[in-house]
Order: sequence, then C-alpha cells, then structure tokens
Amino acid sequence: MQVALVHDFLIRLGGAERVLFELSKMYPKAPIYTLLYDEKVCGAVFPKDRVKVSSLKKLPGFVRKRHKYLFPFMPMVVEQFDLSKFDLVISSSNAYAHGVVTNLRTKHLCYCHSPMRYAWDWTHNYLKEQRSMSEFTKRFVLKRIEKVRMWDRIASDRVDKYIANSKTVQDRIAKYYRREADVIFPPVDVDRFTARNTNENYFLIVSTLTPYKRIDLPISLFNRTGMRLVIIGDGNARHELEKMSGPNIDFLGFKSDDIVREYMENCRGVIFAGEDDFGIVPVEAMACGKPVLAYGKGGATETVLPGVTGEFFYEPTLTGIEDGMARFLLNEKNYSYSDIRKHAEKFKTEVFVDGIKKAVKEVTR
Repeated sequence: MQVALVHDFLIRLGGAERVLFELSKMYPKAPIYTLLYDEKVCGAVFPKDRVKVSSLKKLPGFVRKRHKYLFPFMPMVVEQFDLSKFDLVISSSNAYAHGVVTNLRTKHLCYCHSPMRYAWDWTHNYLKEQRSMSEFTKRFVLKRIEKVRMWDRIASDRVDKYIANSKTVQDRIAKYYRREADVIFPPVDVDRFTARNTNENYFLIVSTLTPYKRIDLPISLFNRTGMRLVIIGDGNARHELEKMSGPNIDFLGFKSDDIVREYMENCRGVIFAGEDDFGIVPVEAMACGKPVLAYGKGGATETVLPGVTGEFFYEPTLTGIEDGMARFLLNEKNYSYSDIRKHAEKFKTEVFVDGIKKAVKEVTR
C-alpha cells in the first residue's frame, strides 16, 4: 500500500509534530507533504529528503516567516499537492491539511488536532489579539476568514474518516463539519520519564509564550504568593510577561527535551493555564508523578483527575486560579505519585499506534 502523510507546517516541533513523528515511524517509506518547512528546526526529526514542500517555499524568507498573513491562499496551495499515486493519505491537520484533493480510489484518514480555531470558535478572540491592527484591517481580515471558513467546511467532506485527538475536538468536528469522529489520544512517551516522590520546591510551566496560553494568570498568582515559578518556553509574549513578573519567577527560554524532563521530574507541580485541544504537557507531568493545576476546559478535562492527579480552576481570572491553587495546596499531601504515574500510562505511545492501525484497517477494507 502506497501511503502519504500530510501536515500543515513543519516549522516548529510541538505536540502535533509528535503525532506526525509517530505516524512517520509507522510508515517509514511515506513521503511527508507540508505547506512550509524549516530544516534548521525540524530537519533532525523530519529529514529534508523525505519532505515535499508546497510552492510557498519559493517565497522570500521574510514572507515565509510571516505566513499567517498568507492564510487566504493556503486552501489553494494545499489543493496543489499531487497525491494521485497513493492508496492511503493520512493527514495530520489543525488547519489546512485535511483539505487535500485525492482521487476516488485513494482513502483519506484525517487525524484532526482541531478544526482551524481562528476560522471557527476563536475568530473574535484572534482579532482582539491583533492589537496593532486597525478596525478597517480587522474587517478586511474577517471577510477573508469567512471565505476560508466556507472552504474548510466544504473540504471536510473530502475526508473518508476523521480521528479526533480528544473528546473536545470530537465535539468541534461534529459541530462545524457535521462529521462523526473516533477519539485517539496523541502519543505520549511516558517511559521517557521517571516518577519521583521528591521535589525542589518550585512550580513549572512548559509552554509557548503567546497570549492564547494565558501565562499571565499564573504569573499574577505567583507575584502575589511569592512561591517560586519556573517557565520554560519562548514566544512573542515573552517580553511583556517578563516585565510583569517578580524576582521569584524565572524565564529559561526554550530548552531541550532532556532539560525539560529534568525540571519536570523535580518540580512541585505543573501549571497549565490555557485551553488546549489535548495538552501533552499535563500527561508528561503526570508521567513524572507530579500533580497538575489546569484550566478546567478543553483537553485537560480528559487527562487530569481532580483530587487525584491535580486540580482545576474554572474561571480564567486571578480569583479563579487562586481558588484552584488553594485546593491544590490543601490536597498536596494526599497526591500519590505512583497513582498519578499509573494514570499517565493510559496515554502511552503504544495505545496511539494500536488505535491508528485499527482506524487504517477500517478505512481501507
């Protein structure tokens, strides 16, 4: 069976790319089609000779780095991939990859990280985040988003079978695409972590530093409590977040997986303040036997067990996260690192691989 993999962008290594990596190991001969590719960032994981990049690669570098402004053209570009020789296409999509065009004999299985957020449930939040954008420009952008949304809905009918990365995403697929989807949680390399019953008295955040991740909430909390907070990650909001942080908050920037693992295994707990589609970080924290304080919406509600593996806060406000932290601290002595680790093992890579194999059999039979 000739198999092709399709992924939106290979310009960073995040949770979606971990899914793609496991798919690439399952199908080692499958080429990987993508809209944009950064070899410096992704080449060690996804070698250049295996990656097929769209016509966007011909654009000047300063344009490629600002690819978010090219969103009106992405549907047209992704449809240019010639996948006619393949028996099976597996797309890893949170935006455009599910919109590839295949012929009648080719089966298309889509692992959906989410329908594109900026075109559906996050449209107005996305526009609010563009603080430097004039109202006239926002209205112009909104009209373009409406056209992309129409394309996205039509493109969803091209997929033979959808897999959602969480119940949260399954609900979005049903609402926006009117399609059923099975749930297969993303792979987490649980065995890479060691569960420890000790800590070095600091809390940890591992995240991209963007407004969407709401890192401002735990910073405000830790400014008030004076407890130590370590933040690993980088992003366009870093400078603003550093300015609002007290001396008890350390920004370490981007770190390798090994260093992240070391900090996670030795922390007191992990904070996950944003609403994510799934959220691998909380599961990795639990693989270390560490409890998690998470926002009680999105994928975290499917991985964190309140009172057992951590706690939720339910309002994205300082008062809300204070309430969650209060319950976390009151219950801290009752968390069992071995029980937390045992729960994390439900999300092991092997479970993901078995689920994908079953889905492939269903779609190709």
